Amino acid sequence: MKFLTLLLFPFSVLYDVATRFRNHLYNVGYKRSFEFETNVIAVGNLSVGGTGKSPMIEYLIRLLHNKYQVATLSRGYGRKTRGFILAGDTENANTIGDEPFQFYRKFKDNIKVAAGEERALAIPFLLVEDEGVEVILLDDAYQHRSVKPGLNILLTDYNRPFYEDMILPAGRLRESRKGAGRADVIVVTKCPMDLSDVEMDRIKVRLKDTNEIASVFFAGIRYSEPLPVSGNGKMGEELYLFTGVANPGNLRQYLSDNYRLVGEKVLADHHRYSEKDIQDILKSAGEVSTGDEVSLVTTEKDMVKLLSKELNNLLQGHSVFYIPIETCFLKDGRQFDELVLKSIKSYSN
Repeated sequence: MKFLTLLLFPFSVLYDVATRFRNHLYNVGYKRSFEFETNVIAVGNLSVGGTGKSPMIEYLIRLLHNKYQVATLSRGYGRKTRGFILAGDTENANTIGDEPFQFYRKFKDNIKVAAGEERALAIPFLLVEDEGVEVILLDDAYQHRSVKPGLNILLTDYNRPFYEDMILPAGRLRESRKGAGRADVIVVTKCPMDLSDVEMDRIKVRLKDTNEIASVFFAGIRYSEPLPVSGNGKMGEELYLFTGVANPGNLRQYLSDNYRLVGEKVLADHHRYSEKDIQDILKSAGEVSTGDEVSLVTTEKDMVKLLSKELNNLLQGHSVFYIPIETCFLKDGRQFDELVLKSIKSYSN
């Protein structure tokens, strides 16, 4: 163990005891898990951030919205409001959170998007607002055991799988590795696109130690062409990356491999941008440029927080782009789709 890990290990033991006790209370029925007639699919992870939950939610939206009336329900982390909110045209990243606002901007004509800290309380509010909802996608809900989902999808990052990690604060796990036993499906995300069958089999063996029956799939990230944050524009040859996401490593590598990346500013996950932040980013980008004006590039999750009038005004006249991403399965994608579809039950009204 590294010195810092060793120093934090006693606190991880205490955290582990607390989370195991909480899970035990749910397992024995002392704390109640509510089961709803409406189909509920939960997507989450054992670690803190960075496993690709938002792209997976978007994958499920694309899979389901033509067949069912779909809604997403997120906590809305980092928003300035509290309680249940059903997204409408007056909402933004500050009122419902960055991920829900991202879902709303992209899919508002096809689905309902809601935010609410307490999922068991928010679901009835959502169904009162729209009783026609047939499938609810719970974002980042693996530890929210007050709701019992019909399908529990656990994500783990290929670059830092949960079975090689430790409990907070020595590691990044929110609960013991044994928590993986609740999953119906485990998706290993952010895999290299050329991942071998031998490596997949090795990972499956490790995952079987924590869950013998879950179906295991492997997924990577597909990057789309950069899009301008506002208006039109042509991206320059030099790029300056700024992000406020949990793990920008894959995006950094993609940009380095395909473009000329000259600099980077990494902020905390869910960072709420200020006017000073934008001024500092523009200044830093200008200092590293070696030719014409460098283009700024960020994630879609960051982009939705730049749409306020104040921040957008600061970016006017500058070349600013974002990179949309999608989940793509390395193999057995059709099998994953069929598993999800078979989990959905039809109810008569």
